[in-house]
Amino acid sequence: MRSLIVSENESGQRLDKLLAKYLNLAGKGFLYKMMRKKNITLNGKKCDGSEKLVQGDEVKLFFSEETIEKFSSHTLQEVKKVNLHIIYEDDHILLVNKPSGMLSQKAKDTDESLVEYIIDYLISSGQLSTEQLQSFRPSVCNRLDRNTSGLVVAGKSLPGLQIMSAVFKDRSLHKYYRCVVKGRVTEKQVITGFLKKDETTNQVTVTTTETAGSVPIMTEYEPLGWAEDCTLLSVKLITGRTHQIRAHLASIGHPILGDYKYGDSSVNEEAKKRWNIRSQMLHSCTVTFPQLPEPLTGLSGKTFSAPLPQTFRKICRDWS
Repeated sequence: MRSLIVSENESGQRLDKLLAKYLNLAGKGFLYKMMRKKNITLNGKKCDGSEKLVQGDEVKLFFSEETIEKFSSHTLQEVKKVNLHIIYEDDHILLVNKPSGMLSQKAKDTDESLVEYIIDYLISSGQLSTEQLQSFRPSVCNRLDRNTSGLVVAGKSLPGLQIMSAVFKDRSLHKYYRCVVKGRVTEKQVITGFLKKDETTNQVTVTTTETAGSVPIMTEYEPLGWAEDCTLLSVKLITGRTHQIRAHLASIGHPILGDYKYGDSSVNEEAKKRWNIRSQMLHSCTVTFPQLPEPLTGLSGKTFSAPLPQTFRKICRDWS
């Protein structure tokens, strides 16, 4: 028999969700059968899996250790050591300045991403144990393209993960980007359009009129400085769609430097020769939190920023 005491990171979820994480090799049918037969109990009573857990609840598994090991497999991926640039950290969340070239999340099982580096950091610093990973896995709440740098918010606790994921989803959290585009932009603008994604190529197209399968988009930008035939823009995402900033700016004749998917190939080659720019000059620089519930109330209204990468200052030393 094994007894599990529900922790803060495990509370708030249904019992069957917890069991599916802990006994991750067992089928749902097996778990429900064991609950019906009282081989799994909650606080000493029969349960059906729909119960919402609270901290301190006791889940008992009336299985042999051999059976538990048979239905539980949690291997920790070994990853290279990475020094994360942490902008802010508390008991519930992390704000990390992700470098260009790093995945936010895995694309395939063998990948290493920011999620794995965060877990490695939390384990190495004694904030997380491999046993705790059986029922809760820290993760990122927003994603940036591999070659986009800047702020990624991660949840260290279940409340942190749930609250931050919710404010990204409802867009009450404000996100601001910096990018360098081709040409001279002189006025602040709010532009609209329609975006359609091709799932087979992971590429989007932007049009001024609605087409079948397209979704409306809105992007706000403001010029902050000029150098050569380039403009440094501050961009606010009013809607948040795949590749929105990159494709939307390209559609109005101001592609981002170094963007080999939506950009201008001749401009990209020139930037590569002159400044050794090899990926899109797009940086998630600032987030401002909305009113947040406990335990994150103290972050309400606060703003955090990540400094521009050195590549931006290759074009103009005054850009920071």
